[in-house]
Amino acid sequence: MREFTVNRNDAGQRLDRFAAKCAPKLPSSLLQRYFRTKDIKINGHWAKPDVRLSEGDTVRLYVPEEFFGEDPRKSERTLLSTLRPNLDIVYEDENLLLVNKRPGVLCHAAKGWDAGTLIARIQAHVYQSGAWDPAEENSFAPALCNRIDRGTGGIVIAAKNAGALRVLDEKIRTREIDKAYLCVCLGTPTPPEGRLENWLFKDAVKNQVYVKPVHEPGTSLAVTDYTVLRSADGLSLVECRLHTGRTHQIRVQMAHSGHPLLGDGKYGVERLNRKHGENRQLLWSYKLTFSFTTDAGALEYLNGRTFTVAKVPFVETYFPAKP
Repeated sequence: MREFTVNRNDAGQRLDRFAAKCAPKLPSSLLQRYFRTKDIKINGHWAKPDVRLSEGDTVRLYVPEEFFGEDPRKSERTLLSTLRPNLDIVYEDENLLLVNKRPGVLCHAAKGWDAGTLIARIQAHVYQSGAWDPAEENSFAPALCNRIDRGTGGIVIAAKNAGALRVLDEKIRTREIDKAYLCVCLGTPTPPEGRLENWLFKDAVKNQVYVKPVHEPGTSLAVTDYTVLRSADGLSLVECRLHTGRTHQIRVQMAHSGHPLLGDGKYGVERLNRKHGENRQLLWSYKLTFSFTTDAGALEYLNGRTFTVAKVPFVETYFPAKP
């Protein structure tokens, strides 16, 4: 038997999901059986799997020790304490972190924990600042609320506690956080301001997205507003604002419109990419605005605030400010 005390980051979770995190080696079929045999209790009493936890609750799991596995927190703390975060922080408070991700950095590792990923560096930063300690948590770890492609730079949102994570996930789902991107494309889009609407199909095996002329099974509507800011030497600096959040959305829609992004090895023009020496798409999530239309709870103080990165490298390279 092991006993766990529910803290503020665990509160609000379903009991079965909490129990699964506490005993990661326990198969789901066995977990349900232990519920039926009343071997999982809250505050000394049997409870149903879907009951919601409250801060201060005591959860007891009367299951064999083999299903808990070794406690990884000691080794995890060593990794977190030695890793240099090296983050470009746009904004931080007790609830969240806005980080300007560099191109080439993965948001998450494909498997396990990778010190080179953005989430690992954010967790190291939050741990080293004293705002989070895995040894004091049953299940929560700082998490990314959005992600951007490896080759794309820009603002990524990270939640530092479970309450903030729930609010931010909901606000992203309901499109109450506005994101603006800057990109460099080939040619000059016409008209200089407009909207791109397409049905996109993602081939998960090839990690490739295709534009379909009409809605068909497996497609999703993608909507992007664009504004041409500057044009020079056969290139244009364009601001894009997303109304939907599809995979590779800006890259695919701009390419389909006849103006692929410079440096894009998947949807662009390789000959021109080589000419300019660019091997990653010139795309940057440079501005974020919290535009809450419904209650944001503890994050209401962010409503109406806009955050912008200090510098987008490729803007100065291709469109330097005039003296």
